[in-house]
Amino acid sequence: MTVRAKDNARVPFRSRPAPRTPLEAAEAARRRMDDPTYIVEVDRRRGRGASANPSGRYEPAQREAFDDGWDLEEELPPLPTEVIVEKARTIITKNDSPDILFEKSINPYRGCEHGCSYCFARPTHAFQGLSSGLDFETKIFAKPNAAELLEKELRVPGYVPTTIALGANTDPYQPVERKFRITRSILEVLNRANHPVGIVTKSALVTRDIDILKQMADKHLVKVAISITTLDPKLARRMEPRAAAPLKRLETVRKLHEAGIPVTVLVAPIIPAINDHEIEEILKASQLAGAGEAGYVLLRLPHDLKELMRDWLAEHYPDKLKHVFTLLQEARGGKDYDADWSTRQSGIGPYAWMIGRRFETATERLGLNKRNLSLRKDLFKAPAKEAGQMSLF
Repeated sequence: MTVRAKDNARVPFRSRPAPRTPLEAAEAARRRMDDPTYIVEVDRRRGRGASANPSGRYEPAQREAFDDGWDLEEELPPLPTEVIVEKARTIITKNDSPDILFEKSINPYRGCEHGCSYCFARPTHAFQGLSSGLDFETKIFAKPNAAELLEKELRVPGYVPTTIALGANTDPYQPVERKFRITRSILEVLNRANHPVGIVTKSALVTRDIDILKQMADKHLVKVAISITTLDPKLARRMEPRAAAPLKRLETVRKLHEAGIPVTVLVAPIIPAINDHEIEEILKASQLAGAGEAGYVLLRLPHDLKELMRDWLAEHYPDKLKHVFTLLQEARGGKDYDADWSTRQSGIGPYAWMIGRRFETATERLGLNKRNLSLRKDLFKAPAKEAGQMSLF
């Protein structure tokens, strides 16, 4: 994995202990961004989801001691991941889409190493002049000054707290978070400010932060949603090659639940003729692991993602390609994708209706979604400004 600034210069980076506070992390980030690029050498053996570059889709070794539930034997040529340090000017993004349940979000990273073939965020890399395929998986933008920016934005006079979503675009706990710890620094700020947050991830790394999440859960300030797309490890390996294995995600649900942290499971996306038969099974396993709520999203294919999905199906399930898109088009008004906000999450027509009724029946039978836990906003207190040195005299 190579880490660089946008000027393409490169110098060795020597690892140092993780900063203890968000302000220290921000200061370290400033030093990094002012310096030429640094390099972090990490070998992995995680597969890639895009169909391009088939000979380099796996990396041969993983040095970091983190168990994501896979026991792989593939030994293919390495495919490097490049992390680009981004000098963000703001960190809270506002949302006005009526079908999204949050008004604010934070994305610590852009691009995602998980390599999920279906990820609706893939086309956003085009804004950087990069591809939605391997570039999205191998060129990751990181915002190490996120915690510092967040503290400033929470201090703005008249700021009104509403639940901030972490992971609305790309996963805040993707592998690069193990080193950068940006998501953890954000949670530290939100915890001190008593600010509500909702997290969406498919990574077991979220359990690293149970110490913070438990404190927030005790104050009704946090929910965690774990995405479980399939229980079939072979299918998961093809669809989500660098995300945690299915059983590891269920174990993550259990650990969060046992720590008193409210957990939602997202059966997302539901892909016609690929994983739609697993809805009831996933919900049952999730409920047994401790999930209290559940949701689903029908496969979304904005922009060039529709072609990437065709490539993926042609590689892994060529006999199902036509059937998948026939059902999908039936649920999208005859198109591969319809961005209409009122139907884009669930679709229309007989197939979409059937999926919705199956999901509702299963959640009712399992006792899921019986209550919707509201996160508290009344505890919020703006972060105090750090006193200057002269204030001591």
